[in-house]
Amino acid sequence: MIHLTGPAETAAIGAAIAGVLRPGDVVALSGDLGTGKTTFARGLLHALGFDGEVPSPSFPIVIPYAPPELSLPLWHVDLYRIEDADEIEELGLDEARDEAALLIEWPDRMRARLWPDALLLRLDRATGPHGDDARRLTWQVPPAWEGRWPPR
Repeated sequence: MIHLTGPAETAAIGAAIAGVLRPGDVVALSGDLGTGKTTFARGLLHALGFDGEVPSPSFPIVIPYAPPELSLPLWHVDLYRIEDADEIEELGLDEARDEAALLIEWPDRMRARLWPDALLLRLDRATGPHGDDARRLTWQVPPAWEGRWPPR
């Protein structure tokens, strides 16, 4: 577990993951509404070279980014509005992994379709001296991420 004291630290852990991210990787980011998933994504995308505003893909569901905007192709995916796991097949995520990394918010919507080599991260509100901005980051690391997690 990593204790994050506020949005800057949440963005920083996203940026640290950007340093070890490769095409084909999947980062599955869980957490309740307002726990910092988009802040994490902003940190990751900015560290990969994106200099624009990073919107949440809640309504478009998928926002693809590619060079020269980023140093590597990445699909930012938000499955919050997906109700039936069968709808996920239509998004083309399997094909996207051939050339891009995937950052998936609300990966629980995938159910059994989530790849076993995905890095599973979870952000939760934390209690303590840092107030409402504190978060707790927990993870499950598959063999594909050994040696890359936690990022240094």
